[in-house]
Amino acid sequence: MFRQGNKLSTSISRLSTLASRAAGVRAKSTLPSLPYDFGALEPVVNSEIMTLHHGKHHATYVNNLNAALEKMSDAMAKQDYATMIALQGAIQFNGGGHLNHSIFWQNLCPVKDVVAPSEANPELAKAIEGQWGSLDNFKTEFNTKTAAIQGSGWGWLGYNKQSKKLEIATCANQDPLVMKGLVPLLGIDVWEHAYYLQYKNARPEYLKQIWQVVNWKDVAARYEAAKKA
Repeated sequence: MFRQGNKLSTSISRLSTLASRAAGVRAKSTLPSLPYDFGALEPVVNSEIMTLHHGKHHATYVNNLNAALEKMSDAMAKQDYATMIALQGAIQFNGGGHLNHSIFWQNLCPVKDVVAPSEANPELAKAIEGQWGSLDNFKTEFNTKTAAIQGSGWGWLGYNKQSKKLEIATCANQDPLVMKGLVPLLGIDVWEHAYYLQYKNARPEYLKQIWQVVNWKDVAARYEAAKKA
């Protein structure tokens, strides 16, 4: 018992020391700029939604993440394990919000720049058709599962590195897709702040329209990177 307890204490001490050193040189997270103007996704998503979504909601996740990590750094330095544990929820929520939105902005593009999956990457288009029969079938299943999310969350197209197949998955709140063991390729935000000012409570209509601004080139690039990782 003494040896096991001593080993555990030593392991925790080493982990805290390493984490404290890493936290000391950690750069703060920053709000990424949009790769297009706030009104560039109209008429699918209006500029008012984009301005609030990016400048208020995403910015809040970034600010809260930095605040939580700062507190975590202090707790690590003091070896305050109770505080470290208590901060995990805030870090997961706000870190997930930052990560998810950073992918989301890149997953979208103006209507004029949209290309079909087959043009973006024939292999990706073939994989989608191979698993769902057609792109339309894929969209239907994706929209059905995502519309059914209770409360807030995200719908995802992910890559399973174990099976080497694509999967549709949903995540509650701001949980990142990596928690389900999948690499995120395409994420659609169905928190009400993503659509309510324009679509009111018609989440299915928002999901139907959002495909007009999906950046398949970005999805294809993530697909290729996931296969090579």
